[in-house]
Amino acid sequence: MVSLLTGIELDHDLRCGLAGYLVAVTAAVGVAKESWAMDLDHPASAYIALDQRLPRQPERDTALQWDERHGWAFAMETQSGEDLLVLAYFEGELVPSPDTVGRSVTAIQTTGGASATPVPPEPRADRDHVRARLPRYRRDIWAATAPRSHLVISPGCS
Repeated sequence: MVSLLTGIELDHDLRCGLAGYLVAVTAAVGVAKESWAMDLDHPASAYIALDQRLPRQPERDTALQWDERHGWAFAMETQSGEDLLVLAYFEGELVPSPDTVGRSVTAIQTTGGASATPVPPEPRADRDHVRARLPRYRRDIWAATAPRSHLVISPGCS
């Protein structure tokens, strides 16, 4: 059987699913739903700014990074504006539940960061694998029943 979905439709599925997932993760980590950004290039990636700072580096902001190959990482901003300094990679699923991400962030913040130099996990999946795990977070599918005041709709996902 030949799929009738085009690349544009598949990108729409990824964009809407990932946007909904990021809104759910921001709620789980206790930051504003506007605190995220995503990039659908290969690999797809996302960034969530966190409000908490680590006690050992109180002048540096912290953030979460995600990409479709390695999953989530807890990172700290550098003072020079370069790439983020990854302090820990999350193990397990590429698209863990938002609550799991929230618990992982709390654990890292409680311990003050990673105790060893983090090593990125081996790439674990492809885009189809990630896209298959995101439909439950698509706000354009459940938006008709959710209160509008609680939604931040991504362009084309409403």
